[in-house]
Amino acid sequence: MAPHLHEVSGPRSLRAHAAAAGLLVGCAVNPRGLDGEPAYSQTVADQMNLLVAENAMKWGPLRPTIDTFDFRPADDIMDFAARHNQQVRGHNLCWHEELPTWFASEVNKGNAKEILIQHIQTVAGRYAGRIQSWDVVNEAILPKDGRPDGLRKSPWLELLGPDYIDIAFHTARLADPHALLTYNDYGIEKDTPEDTIKRGDVLMLIRRMKARGVPLDAVGIQSHLTAGDPMPGAGLRAFVRECGRLGLQVFVTEMDVNDKKLPAAVEERDQAVAKVYQDYLTMMLAEPNVTAVLTWGVTDKYTWLDGPKFGRADGRPERPLPFDSDYQPTPAFFAERAALDSRAARLSAPVRQGDPYAPFRPGSARGGAAGPQSERQ
Repeated sequence: MAPHLHEVSGPRSLRAHAAAAGLLVGCAVNPRGLDGEPAYSQTVADQMNLLVAENAMKWGPLRPTIDTFDFRPADDIMDFAARHNQQVRGHNLCWHEELPTWFASEVNKGNAKEILIQHIQTVAGRYAGRIQSWDVVNEAILPKDGRPDGLRKSPWLELLGPDYIDIAFHTARLADPHALLTYNDYGIEKDTPEDTIKRGDVLMLIRRMKARGVPLDAVGIQSHLTAGDPMPGAGLRAFVRECGRLGLQVFVTEMDVNDKKLPAAVEERDQAVAKVYQDYLTMMLAEPNVTAVLTWGVTDKYTWLDGPKFGRADGRPERPLPFDSDYQPTPAFFAERAALDSRAARLSAPVRQGDPYAPFRPGSARGGAAGPQSERQ
């Protein structure tokens, strides 16, 4: 039997449970859904206190020509968030994918730095003071490309060398001094050899950045997981704790759980997906510097996982998110909510000397639902 909406709304919503834990909880959104589909917009408004644009703030959609920007979809998201007392993550300012069609012919080593700086100044500057955090550089590490520093052989690396990362972060800080500046990446969650190597390269990168005085405030762990794969464990916990020692917050930025390895039965899939949500998020939220959780979408209806590259071999729709295609909460919803409650229970425990949760408790300088992220560490 499907839950009644009152069981998952108001004080029983994800955002209410996140507020009790001093956390931000959110999802990636599409402005077309916010404007044109009441069930979509209502679910996002009821459940989330943090939004991120799925595509609207990426270079390709945002910059149709070298001289023009189309801010209308991004502005729509900002306006929706303001109306519903939600914060916004900016995604993203520098990435090797989703570049506009003009990029390859118009950008060269002579003008790449100027174009990157101008883009960040324009985009981050437009929303200055209104963005909770920016994914400044996205997915810069790819060990299989064979570089000693682990950097991906991307257009930005070819044009500007490794300095493009520092340029992007310093420019973003000047453009929006109040946003938390984030490095975001995938494939670092599990204790497999591949993920372990990449996680080490990401850690090397952020250590070098901190040593050079690059204004890095947070690390985003995308968390695209697959039910049936080895679960993340000790390696990821150690990475998150090292980020904390470096003064960095950690965000779960793009979580979903692919069910392509599971049998066809919906109930069996849903329970397995929910277990991944609960185990993973409970582990992550046990670390006090993990301060935000976002899923890559809110409803299975629009998941990016359906399709030949990531989808199921039997062609059945994936069920990776907290709400199904009819906007009914899935077992993953209740698992995510339970994980938020596990953090709230830690926060409500008596404060001990040296307690790592003390800065995040309600009433502290950084605690409260409006956000542990409202100030940089």
